[in-house]
Amino acid sequence: MFGTITTSSRYLKIAIGLLFIASTATNAEETAEPKKPNFIFILSDDQAWSDYGFMGNDKVATPNLDKLAKQGLTFKKGYVAAPICRPSLASIITGVSPTVHGITGNDPDKEGPRAEKDPPFRDIFHKYPNWVKLLTEAGYLTFQSGKWWEGTFQDGGFTHGMTHADPKRKGRHGDKGLVIGRTGLAPITEFIDHAQAEDKPFLVWYAPFLPHTPHNPPARLLNKYTAAGHPHDVAKYYAMCEWFDETCGELIDIIDKKDLTQETVIIYACDNGWSPASTRADDPDQKGWKIYALRSKGSPFENGIRTPIMVSWPGTIEPLDSPDLAHSVDIFSTVSALAGLDTPEAVEGINLTDTDARENRKLVFGVYHASHNMTLGKPEETLQYLWVVAGDWKLLVRKDGLDKTRYRKLHSWDKEAYRLYHLKTDPHEKINLAEKVPTLVKELESVIDAWHTGNLTRRRVMQK
Repeated sequence: MFGTITTSSRYLKIAIGLLFIASTATNAEETAEPKKPNFIFILSDDQAWSDYGFMGNDKVATPNLDKLAKQGLTFKKGYVAAPICRPSLASIITGVSPTVHGITGNDPDKEGPRAEKDPPFRDIFHKYPNWVKLLTEAGYLTFQSGKWWEGTFQDGGFTHGMTHADPKRKGRHGDKGLVIGRTGLAPITEFIDHAQAEDKPFLVWYAPFLPHTPHNPPARLLNKYTAAGHPHDVAKYYAMCEWFDETCGELIDIIDKKDLTQETVIIYACDNGWSPASTRADDPDQKGWKIYALRSKGSPFENGIRTPIMVSWPGTIEPLDSPDLAHSVDIFSTVSALAGLDTPEAVEGINLTDTDARENRKLVFGVYHASHNMTLGKPEETLQYLWVVAGDWKLLVRKDGLDKTRYRKLHSWDKEAYRLYHLKTDPHEKINLAEKVPTLVKELESVIDAWHTGNLTRRRVMQK
């Protein structure tokens, strides 16, 4: 009797079992950790803030970046920590100032072999947290391509990459990785395929040597800008900007074709600005420097330190052309927040997707040191400028640090102790208002000093 199951009771037990399975599955879905997004970090190299279609330049074609700007959270008033690539990249990845992490220039003092003098700088740098390591430790597969200065890709915390950093094989600032973009994106495609096969979230660090020299664009692009009547150096540079944009389109297409668009955060910035020498040909200060325009790369003027910064995550981050200030040190906090990870307290930046944090932060800062004679443990010895942007105002404070290299011509022409500009009415910094508004100069200098010397915590000053 007790061992007999009637038809009705059998169905009842099956139904109860199915309900239990469904309930368990629902609870598992509710409690399961959300899938972490993938990240694509795009970093252009030597491109002025104004040389994009979406930034108002109708002479250069950047349709793919224009599209990215429309679909994401875009900051047209973004800044980097330093106007040359190595310290800029070092601050992007650590979220702290060059004076803190110690990478203040591209190279150590030239006296003696670089292979022996550079490792101590990297040793100090690698004591700081970086967001690549943060993602790797959280289970991401992480791929380095393009520019990378601080040793091998493994040294930076990447699980995969291209840079070997072997001085015997001319390893310096990306070496084997620098072919990315110029020779296609096959290594990136292969990495993404691998990450998908492993069912792992991934990061692609895409920092191609573009539009950086050598300016050797495809003939079809050079002919286009030459025919438009641009000076030869401008035509080559604009052609490189469009070539770079094309590679960004190729990378975004890879993500789209793999149906990863809504699972992938794309972050864009430039390491520092650059302008062709002919754009300042009539400037008497330009006579002693023919490589590129003064007041661009290697200077704290807007063409050296300003960059658009974009954060795109279709379906999650609402598109917005934000009027707020952004800074490259914010990338650390933004990545960690979007990945659901904790940001180390030392990081100076904010999460750019946090509206309140953006609106409450009114100041951003930066430095410029001599670019090719870093001094170990003594960053002040080569300091050339401190700067702050406060709303529409920008103050440059001139310093007298040592520069023993030919690159001193980038700043030796500037004899002004202070330069104050109102960027809203003078975005190209032609009118120095320091003598007309001395009270504001004094106030902003005191804030710069508080940030630079650490008398206030950097994060608090950055978010003041």
